[in-house]
Amino acid sequence: MFASRPMRIRAFQGLRPSEAVVEKIASLPYDVVSTEEARSIAKDNPLSMLHIVRAEIDFPKGTDPYSDAIYQKAKENLARLQNNGDLIRESEPSLFIYQQQMGSHIQRGLAALCHIDDYEAGLIKKHENTQPKKENDRTRLTSDLSANTGPVFLTYPDNAPIDAMVETTCQGAPLYDFTAEDGIRHTVWKISDNEPYLSAFTTIPAFYVADGHHRSASAARVGRERREANPNHTGNEDYNWFLTVLFPASQLIVLAYNRLVADLNEHSAEELLEALQQTPGFRLFENANPEPANQGDVSFYLNHQWYGLKLEVNPDADPVSRLDVSMLQDRVLSPLLGIDDPRTNTRIEFVGGIRGTKELEKRVDAGEAAIAFSLYPGSISQLIDISDANQIMPPKSTWFEPKLRSGLFIHTFEEQL
Repeated sequence: MFASRPMRIRAFQGLRPSEAVVEKIASLPYDVVSTEEARSIAKDNPLSMLHIVRAEIDFPKGTDPYSDAIYQKAKENLARLQNNGDLIRESEPSLFIYQQQMGSHIQRGLAALCHIDDYEAGLIKKHENTQPKKENDRTRLTSDLSANTGPVFLTYPDNAPIDAMVETTCQGAPLYDFTAEDGIRHTVWKISDNEPYLSAFTTIPAFYVADGHHRSASAARVGRERREANPNHTGNEDYNWFLTVLFPASQLIVLAYNRLVADLNEHSAEELLEALQQTPGFRLFENANPEPANQGDVSFYLNHQWYGLKLEVNPDADPVSRLDVSMLQDRVLSPLLGIDDPRTNTRIEFVGGIRGTKELEKRVDAGEAAIAFSLYPGSISQLIDISDANQIMPPKSTWFEPKLRSGLFIHTFEEQL
């Protein structure tokens, strides 16, 4: 179940923003904003990492986001930030503490490299499969840039000695300290002595991917490709490692990951409601709270009204089948709405809980979707239990907030083959 050898982390001599422009460079991750949202956010800010992680925003609307020109533009934009001195190279291998504050909530993680062998061996545990198109895109970008521009969000079981070291580090003067436009405060400390951290993390039994399954899978793919293409491969090359931030599990906030479905699969609204009433496995009721209050409750928005489903849990079911997202998929989305595979079906869209239920109402009322489902958030303990059992959650089961900013740390691997 747990690692049979110590977990590995490593300091890195990467790129980071100069203190003068860190607020302008650091951006939301590529996968939490649409192309048009990214275009709007970065339109007056040529330093934003969105010009690298979503370089299609520098092209006219309608440009294929997976064309060769997009990746070439990302490469040019990264080189421009370096050439202009906006991104600077660390003078030595370094580790960092990355603190985020959202309201009264504070979480502190260690920015470090993890090894792709640990990921591929299942020692860094995942709970979701990836979508092939998204994984291919991140693999191409990572390979063309020879860089990890955004970290993978990892978690680990709480460890008091590590917490104490982090607390001591955070007593010093920060390297960065700014509040982004969304109200999230980001503070970074550079660690003066790496060795105690490197040693302490060997006592952690396992790491878990909280957010960033596509980034971790693409990093592993690029590492494999570099190994296969390098006849002088030694195992010490930087491409064997990928950028992460590691947080203790108890500090994390999990929000719901909601669903929009484009149409009712040839049902009328009345026919769908009738089918739901007659389907075993849950109870249908009207005038539901848009945000479910308990696990096992699902709300849905249809024809300007909120309805609720009270799911009946099979006590003999395995941990994945007991998840609300699994029961919704198996009992409603697949049999009634025809969403056979949510990883590939283009009729379903996933909306992070941070956007709220008003976003769901707005999208349905605007005709962008026919029905929206609002779910109760999963838990860290469910994620860890399922990962330890080597099982996979349905896609988009968890939404973590706050999101890690891209561009605060960049790991590069520029070995010439």
